[in-house]
Amino acid sequence: MTPETRLYLAAHPFAYPLVRLLARMGPVVRVPGLGVVVNDAATARRVLMDPRFRKDGPGSPGELWTPVLGPSVLLNMEGAGHAALRGKLAPLFTPSSVSALVADVLDLPLKQLSARLDQGERVDLVDAMRLMAGSVICRVIGLGEVSAERARALFADGERVAAMVSLRTRRLSDRQVVAAREVLDRIGDIASAAYLAGDPSTVMGRMRSLGLSEAEARGAAGAFFLTGTETVATFVPRLVALLHDHGHLGGDRRIADADLDRAVEEAMRVTTPTPVMLRSVAEPATVGTIPVRPGDRVLIATHNCARAHGPFDLSRPHPPELRRLWFGAGPHFCIGYPLALAEIRAVAATLLQHDLRVVGRRAARGVLIPTYAHLWVRKA
Repeated sequence: MTPETRLYLAAHPFAYPLVRLLARMGPVVRVPGLGVVVNDAATARRVLMDPRFRKDGPGSPGELWTPVLGPSVLLNMEGAGHAALRGKLAPLFTPSSVSALVADVLDLPLKQLSARLDQGERVDLVDAMRLMAGSVICRVIGLGEVSAERARALFADGERVAAMVSLRTRRLSDRQVVAAREVLDRIGDIASAAYLAGDPSTVMGRMRSLGLSEAEARGAAGAFFLTGTETVATFVPRLVALLHDHGHLGGDRRIADADLDRAVEEAMRVTTPTPVMLRSVAEPATVGTIPVRPGDRVLIATHNCARAHGPFDLSRPHPPELRRLWFGAGPHFCIGYPLALAEIRAVAATLLQHDLRVVGRRAARGVLIPTYAHLWVRKA
């Protein structure tokens, strides 16, 4: 059993074997209680590009998150409203703007991380990533510079909300909605204060100058907080572990800076940052050979789509239908992808300057996205 498989089983001891079993049942299969499950990348991309499959109907992300975030936060929108809000937000996530933000926020934490490794210290990369991902999202929602304790606490809040969701979850319970709102209302209050201050050097201030309403900015902050911390924080330790386990972390086979982007893309295929995506059927259609009708739920098993192409291999090219499928496709391709990639590149480039080895690891349990509870690294 590979370390990656152990991570999935620790996080989802019952659901993960089911998902992998479904992969062997064909490209598309109807499963009572789950919906129509898609295991094929080409079919998944067609669903994601087809407006008949929506994010705002029964069984979709909208049914999960609208009671918590409100009706207008991209991840639960469709059509003209979605396009208009996305157009307003897009200037905030250009590669140049996010690279500048990440460089500013992570300059000191990365220097401190590098110094600890140079001194031979054993570093828990999971804890380091929680601090850095938390610091970046603090800046995005308008907190500015924060203490390490505040950044870690904010990350833990997001982790608790995300953990409310499982493979079978269609909607949150009333108690879960109340708990999630308590967390996200605090985020919204921070974002509103930054928005009203109107400082154009801040993300919230720029939202105001770009014409977003306070409600739109507040909702966007909640969505970014919910989706923008765990992806990066969970991925970097898994990237490092994969490189270590396949002999590319230290020694003569250590990857060069020029190969970093290729390593990131291949590690994302294997780890699949969004292992499952949901859509609601709005009009009669066909998924593969299976007819669907309004109200049906389509569950795209992104993990199965990606893992069908084999184990981790830095020489493996990705076919067009698979390309970054774990971030979506078409009008719903993740708007925060440039920010996530900028964070990943900054941290990974710093780590790869050192000849490292993994000296210990422990899988996390009870989490939505499989990850390590601890991954300790040290200079070789």
